[in-house]
Amino acid sequence: MSDYAKLEVWRKAHALTLEVYRETGVFPKSEMFGLTSQIRRSAASIGANLAEGCGRRSDRELRRFIRIAVGSSNELDYHLLLARDLSFLNAKTAEVLRGKNGEIGRMLTGLLGRINHRLGIRNGEELEPNT
Repeated sequence: MSDYAKLEVWRKAHALTLEVYRETGVFPKSEMFGLTSQIRRSAASIGANLAEGCGRRSDRELRRFIRIAVGSSNELDYHLLLARDLSFLNAKTAEVLRGKNGEIGRMLTGLLGRINHRLGIRNGEELEPNT
């Protein structure tokens, strides 16, 4: 798999990253190197890891980068909660962003499952080859 832009999950992750950048543009200037940076970095990391994984030579490498993207999605979810609780994001905006991120997380999990199936991996554990 080499063209990451053909993946629907990448397109959604990219759109979410653009939205996150717009929404965090109004955060306090004192947070520019704090929460603003962390939210933006975790959002951008989802699509970036998909792009990097798709450019690799094997499904095993792609799997590794999808797992990293899942971690970035989880990190983004927490940062969005924190931004809401600090009143940097209003509750409605935070829930919309978290909802989109949740959908991306589910899509990543599905993609990971398909890659695991191709590799003969169940529940994260590699299976013994059939002999």
